[in-house]
Amino acid sequence: MSFFSNFTRKEDPAVYQDKDSHLARVLEVKDFLALGVGTIVSTSIFTLPGVVAAQHAGPAVALSFLVAAIVAGLVAFAYAEMSAAMPFAGSAYSWINVIFGEGFGWIAGWALLAEYFIAVAFVGSGLSANFRGLVAPLGIKFPNALANPFGTDGGIIDITSVVVILLVAFLLARGVSSAARVENILVVLKVLAVLMFIVVGATAIHAQNYVPFIPAHRVNPDGTQFGGWQGIYAGVSMIFLSYIGFDSIAANSAEAKNPQKTMPRGILGSLVIAVVLFVAVALVLVGMFHYSDYANNAEPVGWALRHSGHEIVATVVQAIAVIGMFTALIGMMLAGSRLVYSFGRDGMLPKWLGKLSKDNLPNHALATITIVGVVIGSLFPFAFLSQLISAGTLIAFMFVSLGIYRLRPREGKDIPDPAFKMPLYPVLPFIGFLGALAVFWGLDVDAKIYALVWFIVGIIVYFCYGMRHSYLNKKD
Repeated sequence: MSFFSNFTRKEDPAVYQDKDSHLARVLEVKDFLALGVGTIVSTSIFTLPGVVAAQHAGPAVALSFLVAAIVAGLVAFAYAEMSAAMPFAGSAYSWINVIFGEGFGWIAGWALLAEYFIAVAFVGSGLSANFRGLVAPLGIKFPNALANPFGTDGGIIDITSVVVILLVAFLLARGVSSAARVENILVVLKVLAVLMFIVVGATAIHAQNYVPFIPAHRVNPDGTQFGGWQGIYAGVSMIFLSYIGFDSIAANSAEAKNPQKTMPRGILGSLVIAVVLFVAVALVLVGMFHYSDYANNAEPVGWALRHSGHEIVATVVQAIAVIGMFTALIGMMLAGSRLVYSFGRDGMLPKWLGKLSKDNLPNHALATITIVGVVIGSLFPFAFLSQLISAGTLIAFMFVSLGIYRLRPREGKDIPDPAFKMPLYPVLPFIGFLGALAVFWGLDVDAKIYALVWFIVGIIVYFCYGMRHSYLNKKD
């Protein structure tokens, strides 16, 4: 077969339905809401509002969160329809494989793989840093060799990051139901901590801190934009990382009860909850102190509470925030393992990754994402890789938005007619694509370069292994 024929050959959706039928359908709407909120409302809600306000948008950081939420919402509509019509493990990878072809599916899946690998490392490293900061007042201090990544400030390995990633892997290896129960409890705690900050922080708001709401535009010394709509746009690209967690819900759609209703409600519901919490935190934070006070502040929420006389509340919120980071780790490792399983299931990576355990769990794939997450999170400086999370995911978002045009003609034929459909078709899918493209364009040059390098590596892997070992190739 020609390269083009290989690249565009499509998988039969009935094959995926059969392959994924061994995964137990045990997740309900409440589980997906907890999974989505737990992944979206993560470390970033306690850090990004202050950072973006100081660097780019001032009090208008709330508008940056709203604009980012609108773009994420448009893509979430597409995700909801796709996951209702094709509740397969692997989300965008499997969907694009069915509607565009194997090569396009591989590109989308490879882009998402960057998100999951690095997100696991990101949350593990963030949890480690916050945990060490929390226990420091108790006189507990980790030696640099066990506190920092290799080659950073005398570090050899971030041992806390290693331990928490291994703990979550052990939990997930016992089954989705056990993980969902823990996730539900931790998400409730985390949302309560956010609400506690909003209520207590609202008592310390000073109206003058909102004036002017959109500061005058200027260029920062480092060449980035501040103020005006330019600053709000710069903030959108930085903030969008906060909303990408709903993708992790779709990756687990093969384990959903009644996915026709469960998936749209879980995806869209968790995003709505997250938007309300993000905007509320941003408005309270910039109202408590002038936005410039949050410059270079890694913990603006805790800092604002302490400096407004609420030390005990600050400690409680930060403690729950550290515990709550487990929810994001559970979500990312769960979704990432299902994506790696999908690659092995289709022969795009070694078929060992697509094997299920005696309990019908993809634990080989889970072990792989655990090992990679440990290596990246504990041995490599994270700043070099962090923006790949947004870049890789936005590429997949663009594929899924355009994929609605190829999905609709097949619904009710070889693909079931879903109970939920993206509204205002055919206009809204294209607007969603343009929105994701605009956010991608706003990422800094380094992020685009890293995305290009990751893309080239993915193409090499596809040519050298995936295209030749694909089960579609053997079928042909």
